[in-house]
Amino acid sequence: MNTALIDPITLEVLRNKLDGIANEMQSTLLRSSFSPIVKEGLDASACLFSIAGETLAQSISIPIHLATLIPVIETFLTRFPLASLEAGDLLVMNDPYLGGTHLPDIAVAMPIMHRGKPIALAAAMTHHQDVGGMAPGSVPTNATEIFQEGIRIPPLKLRSGGVMNETFIAMMRQNVRMPDAFMGDLNAQIAACTVGARRLDEVAEKYGAELLQGVFSELLDRSEQMTRASLRAIPDGQYNYTDYLDNDGIKLDRSVPIKVTVSVRDGELTCSFEGTADQVRGPFNCVPSGTAAAALFAVRAITDPEIPTNGGCFRPVHLILPEGSLVNPRAPAPVNSRTATIKRITGCILGALKDVLPDRIPADSGGELLILSFGGQREDGSTFVVGDLVASGSGASSLGDGVDMIETDATNCMNLPVEALELDAPIRVHHFGLAQGSGGAGQFRGGLGCRREYEIMAGEVTVTYRGERHNHPAQGSQGGEAGALASARIMRAAGGEEIILSKQVTTLYPGDRLCIETAGGGGYGPAVQRSTEARLEDLASGKVFGG
Repeated sequence: MNTALIDPITLEVLRNKLDGIANEMQSTLLRSSFSPIVKEGLDASACLFSIAGETLAQSISIPIHLATLIPVIETFLTRFPLASLEAGDLLVMNDPYLGGTHLPDIAVAMPIMHRGKPIALAAAMTHHQDVGGMAPGSVPTNATEIFQEGIRIPPLKLRSGGVMNETFIAMMRQNVRMPDAFMGDLNAQIAACTVGARRLDEVAEKYGAELLQGVFSELLDRSEQMTRASLRAIPDGQYNYTDYLDNDGIKLDRSVPIKVTVSVRDGELTCSFEGTADQVRGPFNCVPSGTAAAALFAVRAITDPEIPTNGGCFRPVHLILPEGSLVNPRAPAPVNSRTATIKRITGCILGALKDVLPDRIPADSGGELLILSFGGQREDGSTFVVGDLVASGSGASSLGDGVDMIETDATNCMNLPVEALELDAPIRVHHFGLAQGSGGAGQFRGGLGCRREYEIMAGEVTVTYRGERHNHPAQGSQGGEAGALASARIMRAAGGEEIILSKQVTTLYPGDRLCIETAGGGGYGPAVQRSTEARLEDLASGKVFGG
């Protein structure tokens, strides 16, 4: 179809309609799920794809999921060509070495048919509370191979026509710790895809499938052109940055460097990771889909926010990923903790550009999504697995102070409400607040991290603690100071204190307390330039120490 024949009003109406469908899918996904990590923590995402596998519209959700679904859809289309699919078919997979991200993130996709012909695909990804493996929650920081992390799902048909794959369902129920919750979340993904398929079919019925395909093509091309124009506003050159993971979960005394060279030239952006650490023994390796997610998020963060987000935005982005490195590991390297790595990769890409774009890029964020996974048995003998997501502070910018206790750098979950955690597990939260004084000093102060304290009320509870920024603080910008480090300790009921060195899987008993503080963001500008009014407000609000 000649896209010049599409009038601008129709184009804009349909662009907003696509976004609306993606967000309706997301609402269905969150409202229908069973696990607290989804219905309260919002750790799930939905979007629409073209029949060529390019993103058409994304929900307001998790950038890591949304970008990772791109290679997932590519894998699905390779394994199941559209011509072989029927209305009602569902596809499922989670294997990181085939395009996924880590095993708890399971992708479900559905071809969208109009009058018997495919016009698009609907997809949803959910972080499932447990998919088996050596530790409850399936995120063991001491894993040394992917086989310890849970069950790997290759590209499969979850439903063929109207017939569910009962063999797959029986196998999954047998291999996860909470089968009913697992199925509840999986069914929510099916519901989200069904809503997306129904709504887009209605649009095709109204406007015609041919016009719709022309709109898809035009929207993708326009976003590409606008992204290239925005990248051309950045001075051409090569920009470098290095940051570190505390450790790999196995060798706790050895930092893991991440080095990136960002090359900007004539509307193209290339990220080279030459010099980044080799793949590690622990589960902080990041497969290419995760590294791509970091880069795509960074590009959207530095380009015009008015550009509609779709696959066209991603066409000018290129990656150089050394094989066998942290950012492109060889199987069967463990990968369950890749979120920490993706966040640090994102911070490095943005950090490389913060001196050339000082008014647009903030100081380093705390960049810590603390993952806590608790698992055990309740007093009635039933099994529980519950995850907690705890954010850190964002970096300050030329516009003002950083945001306290917020997710940054390609993640977008919510801090889990205390009530949700206490309802689901024999745990009491004694304190939940800001980590006083944790934001980096500057003309504008870095955002504060979080302080939280948990007590085990009954039984033996296995806890996985996946922290970061215990050793390497978020750096300031333009003369601002670094944010405070994260910390964690266990106060045993029997007496004594145990310091957690960033990563640990351990057992807690009744009366034991886990006390954590997440990292603060870096400050922006010299601290001597901070206004007296702002200093007094910090003291009055308790965000900094008095004296």
